[in-house]
Amino acid sequence: MNGETLAGQIEKNTTWLAKNLFFQEETDSTNEDIKRLAREGAMHGTLAVADMQTAGKGRRGRTWASPKGESVYMSLLLRPECMPDQASALTLVMALAVLEAIEELAPGKSGIKWPNDIVMNSRKVCGILTEMSLEKNAIGYVVVGVGINANQLFFEEEISATATSIARELGRKIERESLIGRVLYYFEQEYAEYEKTWDLTGLVEKYNTYLLNKDRQVRVLDPKGEYEGTALGINTKGELLVRKKSGDLVEVYAGEVSVRGIYGYV
Repeated sequence: MNGETLAGQIEKNTTWLAKNLFFQEETDSTNEDIKRLAREGAMHGTLAVADMQTAGKGRRGRTWASPKGESVYMSLLLRPECMPDQASALTLVMALAVLEAIEELAPGKSGIKWPNDIVMNSRKVCGILTEMSLEKNAIGYVVVGVGINANQLFFEEEISATATSIARELGRKIERESLIGRVLYYFEQEYAEYEKTWDLTGLVEKYNTYLLNKDRQVRVLDPKGEYEGTALGINTKGELLVRKKSGDLVEVYAGEVSVRGIYGYV
């Protein structure tokens, strides 16, 4: 990845986002880079990008494979003026932006597995990890980390059944700098909607259009007890609405549980 080319794509695609760009050939984790920059006072919209990570982070403490020169590893610093419980929706805002950028490359070939996995051909192509720092019960900053399998063609055996890349699905490699620029372009648009109400009021309909779980049978892996039901879509908080077999409607919060398809990953 070329830092100058990346800066040019950002300049072409954004009006305020990522004008402060921190690019490295190699780092431990772009989320950790952004945290360090945030503590040093970096501005809202600062972006960290690396060509390789040695300690990439996924949800629930998992690692994110980050080989050199193949995929997108980036993290965004945000300082939203909302309540802490409203910031979790940013994960879904970013998921929508990534989905829309990938749709430009492969129309109709991708969707969202709630809450924030981008899926192509029933396999995961992107993961998003959002972390927040609080200062006296208010948001100090939010970090939105994004890992996109762009040009990776081979995966470790343990994830090969559930992971893919854009290049594998398209049969050709893509320009990562351009993809980052388009993700940021769409994030600016969707963030503007989110900022109006500090929730997903203006984005629910669009998100549900791409939601692969919608109207499908799902299994909710809740520590309090697993159950099955039909996913109906999300609400303005980003919670997944699930109609249990009993008829009860449950609002599922992503921070507490996982959701799986009955017959597969989605």
